[in-house]
Formats: sequence, structure tokens, C-alpha cells
Amino acid sequence: MGVDRPGRQASRGRGTRLSGVTSAAAPELPIARVLPLLPLPHLDREFDYLVPAQFDSDAKPGVRVRIRFAGRLVDGYILERAATSDHTGKLGFLDRVVSSERVLTPEITELVSAVAHRYAGTRADVLRLAVPPRHAKVESEPVAELPTITAPTDVTGWDRYTHGGAFVDAVRANRSPRAVWQALPGEDWPRRIAEIAAVTASSGRSAVVVVPDQRDLDRMTAACESVVGADSVVALSAGLGPAKRYRRWLAALRREVSIVVGTRSSVFAPVQNLGLMVLWDDGDDGYAEPRSPYPHAREVALLRAHGTGCAVVLAGHARTAEAEALVDAGWAHDLLAPRETVRARQPHIVALADSDHALARDPGARAARLPAIAFEAARAALKDGLGVLVQVPRGGYVPSLACGKCRNPARCRRCNGPLSLPSAPGADGAGSPTCRWCGIADTNHKCTVCGSRTLRAVVIGAHRTAEELGRAFPGVPVHTSGGASVLDSVAPGPSLVISTVGAEPRTPGGYGAALLLDGWALLGRADLRAAEETLRRWMTAGALVRSGADGGRVVVVAESEIPTVQALVRWDPVGHARSQLDERVEVRFPPAVHVAAIDGTTAAITALVDNTALPEDTEILGPVELPEGQRLPAGGGEDRIPGDVQRILLRVPRRDGGALARALADSQAASSAKKNTEAVRVQIDPIRIG
Repeated sequence: MGVDRPGRQASRGRGTRLSGVTSAAAPELPIARVLPLLPLPHLDREFDYLVPAQFDSDAKPGVRVRIRFAGRLVDGYILERAATSDHTGKLGFLDRVVSSERVLTPEITELVSAVAHRYAGTRADVLRLAVPPRHAKVESEPVAELPTITAPTDVTGWDRYTHGGAFVDAVRANRSPRAVWQALPGEDWPRRIAEIAAVTASSGRSAVVVVPDQRDLDRMTAACESVVGADSVVALSAGLGPAKRYRRWLAALRREVSIVVGTRSSVFAPVQNLGLMVLWDDGDDGYAEPRSPYPHAREVALLRAHGTGCAVVLAGHARTAEAEALVDAGWAHDLLAPRETVRARQPHIVALADSDHALARDPGARAARLPAIAFEAARAALKDGLGVLVQVPRGGYVPSLACGKCRNPARCRRCNGPLSLPSAPGADGAGSPTCRWCGIADTNHKCTVCGSRTLRAVVIGAHRTAEELGRAFPGVPVHTSGGASVLDSVAPGPSLVISTVGAEPRTPGGYGAALLLDGWALLGRADLRAAEETLRRWMTAGALVRSGADGGRVVVVAESEIPTVQALVRWDPVGHARSQLDERVEVRFPPAVHVAAIDGTTAAITALVDNTALPEDTEILGPVELPEGQRLPAGGGEDRIPGDVQRILLRVPRRDGGALARALADSQAASSAKKNTEAVRVQIDPIRIG
């Protein structure tokens, strides 16, 4: 293969014959520059091919093609047509044009390149995320006309926020404002977003709204349809079948709709004349793509807004340090409600430490292991005919026990395994602590450190909590939400809803109370984002509760002196995000800096770092163990990857982020060209660092 210019090669091969028939090249612009979908980093470049005359009308930039590369047929996209090629050798012909549908628009082509450069990846990998697989039958379906959308007449809901009306006016006037919006507790946020999306669509532009999961997608789609009609909205998600997903994706590409709502990958939706990007709850870890090059939907949305000049809104009840950094830099502006409005809308919030002294003398409260104030809040809400939301950190039953006096983990006297409680008490020791390893009940357990016989749960799961609360409040319906059974909503009326974090269902009119249990289990995680994530989870639950003026109460079981707890009590996500950003600046972690995490065997990651032309101010941290729960590089099993998989962190100032990504991409390409097959994973600014 001859190289015709930096980053571009020409194809050599037998491509002058198509299906046994000799072909002539197209008379005008006979050269197609093709990006093949190849997994090797050193082949992330365009290759020149001749366009057969019979493909001239279909071989347009953006279409899928098949090419012969190194003796085999591979998929690719035409990026442009040209009159000449700098390659002096023999060029091959396109094997065929898969479809005349121009699925890769110029805007998405530029976005794909920007994302690949940002995350030290290849365009082929990004394209697999951006463009769904083809479904031939769908492409032959007729194109629908774009419905006319009238701007909504009532957008007064935005007037509750300082400069909210000016923000809507700026969207209407195509001035492309950039904002970080903190939605009020109890806010009908899907309706608010639908209103600004409709304002955008009424001016002839398109809007893309990205949400983290299917429940939010259903709510957001319904809200948009109620404002602009079902014919103007399309919902995209990975759970759709191939035909349905491709049909809806084509509707966005062909300008059959003005508003696209979807989950993570819809940030690449190929809409025409993009006017607005909205990302709800950008702190949700579902926005982090688990496939190479591991982009985050928030960063893709920001890259797209920067490239197109469209309006962009990062929205949520809480705020991430990344969103606060945008406001701090002046790139985006706050969209907040006045403090008096926040105080009027938030529930009454009380923090109480999880201690034995906080448990009530009431037998029912002790059975449910609820502090007195939490038990009373639940009882009052149920008496008023309202639901009570109970948020727990995990599903299942009690995973482990500890001494009630000294908090030393309770271990089996026979095998030293962890002790836990069975699902329900019974006779013959069935309610006694039982070893999770050997299964033997320890009816006379005594702490090996202090000798106490009392035990306490380290973390109580949703199902265990449901059983205990059911006994404490007999006759009250109990619902559980989490794991494989997540509820979208529950009917109004007195009930107990036990939910794991992130699975809280809505109820009409809001809950009368919310009990946020085992707060230390969320705050105590060894994670850079533990405090930020905890506040986000708490605020998501608290936003489902009625205002304090209407009797709504939230009890968080955690030490009241903790800054995150205080931020919840004040309902101050902005102040908390500001403090989190200041901490990141002090300890030099994202978003204050850029970090690359390189995972692989010790030899592989050391070789990659040693062969990378790192920026001058790069700091190397590690190697360290992989974060708990992190899958192995390349998706391979342990039978393919040696057991000494580790992680090295490369840290650079923000100004050198682009240089670091380019250097790592070049190093991976060089390693790939040398046919180094040892698996290494490179992630830029991963959400979990260690």
C-alpha cells in the first residue's frame, strides 16, 4: 500500500472487476475517500478507491460501502469524492455501495472525529456508537413530511427561575444560550424541557433531549408529545428492535421529526439544523459508554454544541463538578430559582445519626430499626393517606453484621466467614445469625473484640427492610422497587415504597415522607464522586416528596455535620458542586485536570507509557489495582488476560488534555502496527478512577 498523504492511504488490489465484469471509473470525481471500519488504530485513516461508473449516482459522501482491503471485504463510509488522488500506484474499485442512504452527515462526521480525538480512540469505534446497523427494508419505506410545530403559548413555568423567561426568549431568537439548570423539587421537568424543545422546533430547528434510562425516556417522550404531537417526536433507545430503532433513527436523519428524545447514544442523533441539546441528570453513570473509546454523553453533547453553535442545557436536581466548572469558566450560565422559591418548594429535611440512642423506645420503631423521628414521619404520612418512600443503598437482605457495641465485623467461630440474618425468623435457631460461607447458625454469638452479644446490620437491603417495615406497619401495602423489578409509579394512597437508589417510583401529588437510610454506606464508598453521587441520589428522592408547607418530610439517616448532609438540608446543590470542584482543584483530579487511565498487564501498560511522547507536565501515578467491579481490558475473560492486570494514571493540566489524547492515540497506533496483541485499555477522564 502506498501512502498518498499524511493520514491517508490508497488501496491496492484486484478491485477493477465487479461480479466478473470489467468496470470503468466514474467520469467526474472518480475518487472516493473511504474510512474503513477496521479495529486497528494504525488503520484509522482514509483510503482512496475508484468509483465504478455504475455506482456514480449512489456513491455520495456519507453512504455505506463495501471495499476490498488486504484481500477481504470490509465495511466503510465514503467521506468525500475527489477528482484526483496523490497515490501514484494502482487504485482498487469500490466493491459495492451498500445503500444510497447518506447516513453519515457532515456534522456527525466532524463530531465523530472530535470524539475520537478527545478520547484517544478511533473513528471506526465512534461510528459504531453513532450509526445503528442497517435494516434494508426500512430504507425503502416512504419519507413522511415534517409536521408544522407551533410554539407553546404557555411557558410561564420558566418564570420561576431567575432569567428563565430571558432564556426561553434567547432560544426562540436563535441566540444559542448555554445554561446549567437546577430544577426545583417537585418540578415537572419533562414538561419544562418539552416547552423549550417545542420553542426550538417552532423556529425550524431540531432539538435533541438525552435522558439516562427508559423510565425517564418514557416520561420525556410523553411530555414532548403532549406539547407538539406524536408525529413530531421520535424516541431512541438501545432496547428497541433493529427495525424499529433504524426506522426512528432514519426519521431523525430524513427530517421527518423535529424533536429526538433518547438515551446515551442518541447524543449522536443525525438531526438536521440542530438548535438545542438538553442532557437531564448528567451525573448518572449510565451516560458513560462501556465500549471503546468510552465517551461520556455529557462531553459528546458539549463537543457537539461547540461545533454547531447550538443551545445546550445541562439539567438536574443536583449538580456535578463538571457542570459547575462550565459555569465557573463562563462557558455556561446558571439557571436557578430564587432562594425563597427553593425554600417554599423543598420538603422539610431532618438529618439524624444512625445510632442506638436514636432508635425509639416504641417497639414498632425498634423492630423496623428506624430512629424515632423517621418512624413518626412515616406514621404521620400514612395517617394522612400519603405514601412513604424508603430509600436503601442496595437490594436483597442484610449482607453482613457487625458488633452492636464496637462495630467489629461479626465472623463465624467455625470458618471465620461473615455472619448475616436469614430472611425471616423461625424456630430452632432459624432467626439466629448464620454464616454465609458454611451455613451454620451461631445462636450464642459473642464479639471476639469486646465480648458483646449485640449485633447490628452493616447495610439492610430493600427486601429485608420491606419485611421489617411491614411488621412495624401492619395492614399497610408495601411495594419494592429495584433490581429486575423497577416500578415507574405507584398509586396514590397510604403505602410503603421500599426502593434502592435510582429506582424510586413517582406517585401522584408526591410522597408524604421519604426516609433515606444508611447514608454512611453511600458516603463511605472509596470513590472520588461518592459525595456528589450521594447528594444526587438523595435529591432525586427528595424531589418526589411534597413541599414542607404541604407537610412533606425527608429524614436522612446520617451525621448532620457532614457537608453533603448539610447541602441536602439546605437544598443547595450549587454550593455543594462548588465545594466539590474546589476539592478537585486541590487534589488535582477531573474536571480540574485531565486524567488518562491505562489498564492492562504490568508489562503492557509500562511499554505503552514508555513509548508515548507524553506532554512535558505529565504526572504518572501507579500502577494500582483496578477499581472494584471494573471489567478486564478488551472484554476478554481471565483465560485470555493474565491475572496481574493493573492501572496506571496519567495526569496533565487541562491545557494539555488534547496533547495527551493525541500522544496516546499515536502510541496505540504504533503498537498496533507492530502487531502487539496484548490487551490494553485507554480511558480519558473515566468516571471511576480508583
